[in-house]
Amino acid sequence: MYSKTVNIENQSGIHARPAKELVSCAQKYSSEITICESGKEDRTINAKSIVSLLTLSLTQGKNVVITAEGSDEVEAVESLVKLIESGFEE
Repeated sequence: MYSKTVNIENQSGIHARPAKELVSCAQKYSSEITICESGKEDRTINAKSIVSLLTLSLTQGKNVVITAEGSDEVEAVESLVKLIESGFEE
């Protein structure tokens, strides 16, 4: 299992377009990938589900924890962290 915490920096947070990008990225990996807001681990969701991701209402300034478990877990987490840190090019 591999986890990393990242801050949502883009002004709009994770709305529909960034959520689609995040889910598309997550679906490239065979590992099970979850995401939750830091401190709210009871609301951990499948990062490959856009509907679940949108229910988290992740806004600018929130920290999220991305966790993956599987053969490509490190690559998966690092790729998603990089995407979030890029601000989804907004």
